[in-house]
Amino acid sequence: MTTFQLNAQTEAFLSTYQLFNDDSIQQVQLQHRLALVQSFGIQKGMRVLEIGCGQGDTSVAIADAVGETGQVVAIDMASPDYGAPLTLGQATERIQHSKLGSRITFHFETDFNKFEPSEPFDIAVLSHCSWYFKDPEELRQYFKKLRTMATCICFAEWDLDFTSMKQRVHFCAASILALYSNYVNNDGNIQNLFHKHQIRQKLHDAGFTIAQETTVDATYLQDGHWEKSYANSLRKEFQQTSPMIQTLVNSYYELMNATIGEDHSLNSFVLIAK
Repeated sequence: MTTFQLNAQTEAFLSTYQLFNDDSIQQVQLQHRLALVQSFGIQKGMRVLEIGCGQGDTSVAIADAVGETGQVVAIDMASPDYGAPLTLGQATERIQHSKLGSRITFHFETDFNKFEPSEPFDIAVLSHCSWYFKDPEELRQYFKKLRTMATCICFAEWDLDFTSMKQRVHFCAASILALYSNYVNNDGNIQNLFHKHQIRQKLHDAGFTIAQETTVDATYLQDGHWEKSYANSLRKEFQQTSPMIQTLVNSYYELMNATIGEDHSLNSFVLIAK
């Protein structure tokens, strides 16, 4: 992570809503989520569906963007007891006690395939949640269902097209963790690494047209360092896999740990489809 300083937008958010004032790590994450939501073009008064809301990192940025007349419906398949150091339930309870609370409705343990809203949405947001999908076809089916529920999809994910060797750390760590989920323990957070070309194709198959594509700087985030540390902690567990997988994984480990200097996170790519 690079030397970090909050920008004016983040400072204004913290001052207005009194959220995360005692959490410097969350403030860094917030700055990126605000930048993502700004790239989405969300307007005051919009009704927004967020899929894979987690602890509400992006939810609060969306709620700020829709204003007092807007509404955010945030869903996640996970249990409120999931997560650390704060569970999803604890994190979102803090949000709901803030000035933004009335703008957001959280639904946990909610399967989107069975989710039936009472009215359509202006925008559906999927922000850094696609790598959790165990089945790539399920993501395509999500897009097809959203075609009937929302006018626009705003999609954000880590960009595998890294532009700096310092970002190679994050790329290799994510690759290792995807292999870990598929060959050692299938419950890992990272299941599939989608390249943006694959997401474009899935959106196209669902009847959407890409209206805008952009890249949002995320090099300063802590995620690349976190994923590297976690990947290194799992190295011995690959000893139970086939020699072919061990060879591939060890190659990724060598590349990941050979980087000299500060680790940078991958950037985020954003696709807006209508």
